[in-house]
Amino acid sequence: MTDLKMERRTVLAGGVASVTLGATVGAPLAAMSKEQAAMYGLIGQMMAAPGKRDELVAILSESTEGMPGCLSYIVAKDATNADALWITEVWIDKEHHAGSLKLPAVQAVIAKARPIIAGFGQRFETVPVGGVGLLKA
Repeated sequence: MTDLKMERRTVLAGGVASVTLGATVGAPLAAMSKEQAAMYGLIGQMMAAPGKRDELVAILSESTEGMPGCLSYIVAKDATNADALWITEVWIDKEHHAGSLKLPAVQAVIAKARPIIAGFGQRFETVPVGGVGLLKA
């Protein structure tokens, strides 16, 4: 976890930036061209230090507004592992996700969460193509 970008992606992968729901984008996705509508998704597992999962959820759920291009940011408790979380993100594109890594608020959340993150499990990059909540005005 020496690479801040990788750590943030995993933390956000679902976690840090737009933890709860994310910010709205200016243009409706339905009005974008096919190239512009190629969304970027991340699904990742994060492990909290033993007994610290709820604290980590709280940190990842702090103010997440102002994340340009973030359509969805969900933090969920793993149903079978008391120390695990799953973070799911959807961005209008990969570039917006990368840009979020530079935001001071995101960097602050990463710094605050780092001491209670025990590690990371699986991580998947996806190309979201539709679903409830993704086609926003």
